[in-house]
Amino acid sequence: MHPALWVSKTGLDAQQTNIATISNNLANASTVGFKKSRAVFEDLFYQNVNQPGGQSSQNTELPSGLMLGAGSKVVATQKVHTNGNAQTTSNSLDMMIEGDGFFQVLMPDGNIGYSRNGQFTLNAEGMVVTSGSGYPLQPEIVIPEDAQSITVGNDGQVSVRIRGQQENQVVGQITTVDFVNPGGLEPVGQNLYLPTGASGDPQEGVPGLDGLGNVRQSMLESSNVNVTEELVNLIEAQRVYEMNSKVISAVDKMMGYVNQQL
Repeated sequence: MHPALWVSKTGLDAQQTNIATISNNLANASTVGFKKSRAVFEDLFYQNVNQPGGQSSQNTELPSGLMLGAGSKVVATQKVHTNGNAQTTSNSLDMMIEGDGFFQVLMPDGNIGYSRNGQFTLNAEGMVVTSGSGYPLQPEIVIPEDAQSITVGNDGQVSVRIRGQQENQVVGQITTVDFVNPGGLEPVGQNLYLPTGASGDPQEGVPGLDGLGNVRQSMLESSNVNVTEELVNLIEAQRVYEMNSKVISAVDKMMGYVNQQL
């Protein structure tokens, strides 16, 4: 079997994974707080026929070797945690983090998930929860039934105006979390991430302090996917896929010619 067939096959597999990554980015172009991914490629091992620096004679060395590559593969899909654009809304429970940090959400299994999606709402008990799945925001914040308005400060302090009272009443404090390596977080869907050994331990703090971003009320962070850039990447991946397909076709014709002529 001609080695070029297997080399091109690895190129096809790698570009299929690349296209799947790009398609997921495009599918989430409107997902609040979504962070795009990029495929990380790596060349495979080499067959060293002649080692560079080997002795070609008693007094001379090979200036370059003969090394045949075995193709490529995708070794990682890396999340790019750049900030998305700010969107202004009219919902007092819409929040975004201007800078670094993640909201903390209590998942049904008791673990804490981390999210950049600040679309929150209230459940039947007045607890602040995620709009999609109803997971409680942590630390837990409960809004009184007779609250007329909700105010979230840049430092995450939550206060409400109670009917019949002039002063706002503080009902909770939002704290955010950052990681040494956010790219090491594990995405689990529902706009949530879980920590891993690569991300480091969560470092909790008050928004606006110790490098954590401020919380902005009635604003949301859009996806950081650039649709034009992703379409260009898609075209490039498609062309590379076609070139690998043509190599397989060319090798097949060459082997067919040899079989017919010999």
